[in-house]
Amino acid sequence: MKDFPLEKYRNIGVIAHIDAGKTTTTERILYYTGKTYRLGNVDDGTTVTDWMAQERERGITIVSAAVTAEWKGHRINLIDTPGHIDFTAEVQRSLRVLDGGVVVFDAVQGVEPQSETVWRQADRYQVPRICFANKMDRMGASYSRTIDSIKRRLGANTLAMQIPIGEESAFSGVINLLEEEAVYFDDDGGKDPRVEPIPEEYREKAARKRAQLVEKIAELDDALIEKFLEGETISIAELKAALRKGVLDARVTPVFCGTSLRNKGVQPLLDAVVDYLPSPLDVPPVKATLLRDDSEVLRNPDPSEPLSALVFKIVTDPYMGRLAYIRVYSGKVKQGEAVYNSSKGKKERIGRLLRMYADRREDIEELEAGDIGAILGLKFSFTGDTLSDSSAPVVLESISFPDPVISVAIEPKTKADQEKMSDSLVKLAEEDPTFKIRQDENTGQTVISGMGELHLDVLVDRLLREFKVQANVGKPKVAYREAITRPVMNVNYKYTKQTGGHGQYGHVVINMEPLENGSGVVFENLIRGGTIPKEYIPAIEKGINEAAESGPLAGFPMTDFKVSLTDGSFHEVDSSEMAFRMAAIFAFREAAEKAAPVLLEPIMKVEITVPEEYTGDVIGQVNARVGNVLGMESQFGNAQMIHAEIPLSEMFGYATELRSATQGRGVFTMEFKHYAQVSESTRKKILGLV
Repeated sequence: MKDFPLEKYRNIGVIAHIDAGKTTTTERILYYTGKTYRLGNVDDGTTVTDWMAQERERGITIVSAAVTAEWKGHRINLIDTPGHIDFTAEVQRSLRVLDGGVVVFDAVQGVEPQSETVWRQADRYQVPRICFANKMDRMGASYSRTIDSIKRRLGANTLAMQIPIGEESAFSGVINLLEEEAVYFDDDGGKDPRVEPIPEEYREKAARKRAQLVEKIAELDDALIEKFLEGETISIAELKAALRKGVLDARVTPVFCGTSLRNKGVQPLLDAVVDYLPSPLDVPPVKATLLRDDSEVLRNPDPSEPLSALVFKIVTDPYMGRLAYIRVYSGKVKQGEAVYNSSKGKKERIGRLLRMYADRREDIEELEAGDIGAILGLKFSFTGDTLSDSSAPVVLESISFPDPVISVAIEPKTKADQEKMSDSLVKLAEEDPTFKIRQDENTGQTVISGMGELHLDVLVDRLLREFKVQANVGKPKVAYREAITRPVMNVNYKYTKQTGGHGQYGHVVINMEPLENGSGVVFENLIRGGTIPKEYIPAIEKGINEAAESGPLAGFPMTDFKVSLTDGSFHEVDSSEMAFRMAAIFAFREAAEKAAPVLLEPIMKVEITVPEEYTGDVIGQVNARVGNVLGMESQFGNAQMIHAEIPLSEMFGYATELRSATQGRGVFTMEFKHYAQVSESTRKKILGLV
């Protein structure tokens, strides 16, 4: 493979709501860039990036797949991400390491709930993006309505870059407004687009739309607006340069259109990726923390700088072992070299370096700044870890993931499956940071937790198939939490044990106070003047975190509180880390019981789209499930979207109920919103008081 200069790199992700056509668009990109010789199809299970058996059967993307392609002298590292909310971690970690995004919308539906979620995630990581209105050949598709909904629901400053030629089933091509040309996609594969002058019947509309577009682009640049106001002609190169800068600064979002399934409009989208999305050089240098003195440094995308790279994904390959996907921000990684994992403080040896092509791969000698690739042979590295130069170790900002909200108990069928299951679960948890495993203290069962029913379903399916583990799976359970409602001051606990020889002595005084929703666990050390030596403070914090895993009411993890260590004492001989840890655990338990603890449950944001005639029935269902209807909005084609908040515990089995109430025409999506106090009846049920 030939090498490309850094300005010719594009690290981009394809992101969207479930079923908007991300994977099909990615397939077309691979086909037109000469990476595949046949057109993959999601429905037939022949796609390159959906390579897992579960993805092919369900027709959805579960894991983000990285592929590398070339287009017009540029190397494109492309990541196809999942659209389903249960796999939100995949989208999050992909956005963290990408420079630009292509957001795909269904031109019939416009902005859908999950497109809003991924858009906000892209905002958070400041990822410049362009939009693609897909499925233009479908009944009810509308380019202008899609653009309006992007403007209205996402607050984006959109630019219509094209005019579709023909509507719905008659859609045959696009008019590129900047270049003033019509592009037709006649042949079956759409491989050789035909460029013609703009047809007579579109000329007036194209001229009007182009004038509006030129004015909007000129407004992005002071020199161009002067030219525009003086009536001078602005060249296409100047317009593209100004538009590129506008996209990089996230001030405008160009919108293109086409239909990936029918092979129309993908090449102009590829041109736009090259023209308007950033290269690693256009992105601000990455911020890192120097380990030796905790100072902040900037790492530029320069191969001659010290190495800094982020591990953003771990995959267990049945044939090759453990693959770590990395994005190199500065310096270079060479095959066979030793690197330093600064997050874990361990040395790692680079086994093989691979350029990934979904589940196929090729060996390469080195990866330079700005590139994305995979490493074979890392032992200690996990998602979010930083690899750096041992002479100047730095830590990059890690990736934070949401907590799981649903769990099931799982037990092996035979003794032989027991060990196999433990190993396999650990491997799955390494791959997926939102998947957690724990032992239930009361029942001794293994409990696995994830982001939703589908998430756990897929993980259990992988256990049975990939890892050949036979297991019984319980019913899904909600991940409840416990919190406190009032502050407790000066809880004093002395842990002492006298035995022959050394005793144990640890004494702590703590305050405990509630924090607002979503704050997690906060520990504050207010010890002044050395009443407890510094080296025991981490043991006390560890004790607090350990005790918080099991609350006083029903043993659920505790959250949203702050513990302040205010005082204490120590013994020259008898004090130890263990003694202070135990003192902290007992002090915490005492404080938690006095602080009026309550139970919390996950509340889901639910959006249900139904034909208008079923609206009343569906609102009745929401009320029956202790839900709260927040509002409704009209959708295309005589449908209504109902916005509601419903406790997760009430959502099990809802898909079946909705289908039967709407003759299979209703659909819903849900995502975690926040934790809220449970109702009195639920509290009694959980605590076994009924």
